Amino acid sequence: MDLIIGGAFQGKSIYAKEQYPKKKWVLGGEVSEEELLSAQGILEFQKYVRKELKQGHSVKDLAEKIAGENPDAVIVCDEVGYGVVPTDVFERQYREAVGRICIELAKKSKRVVRVICGIGTVIKDA
Repeated sequence: MDLIIGGAFQGKSIYAKEQYPKKKWVLGGEVSEEELLSAQGILEFQKYVRKELKQGHSVKDLAEKIAGENPDAVIVCDEVGYGVVPTDVFERQYREAVGRICIELAKKSKRVVRVICGIGTVIKDA
């Protein structure tokens, strides 16, 4: 599994598609769990987490599930934890969930890249 992270609108999706041109990509906010667990590449992963939380589903073991069932996936996710802490309870829970899931995904990933201004910097290459 590979993880690509970075701020919103930093060029992560373009970077990912250039680095993995043969992957078939899906959008996180538009897929079911079954599709997520079989996707070659997942863009906007944070939107999948938001959707699941909005529907009242637990995402506690999501990283473990992805690593176990889809170990060759490339996951692209916004870093959502920077900036002003939202006053809205759901928004805080969402940001925390994405952060915790990305920590676990990064631990389980062979490669982690942070993209800033379209430039990828490898922060883990196991």
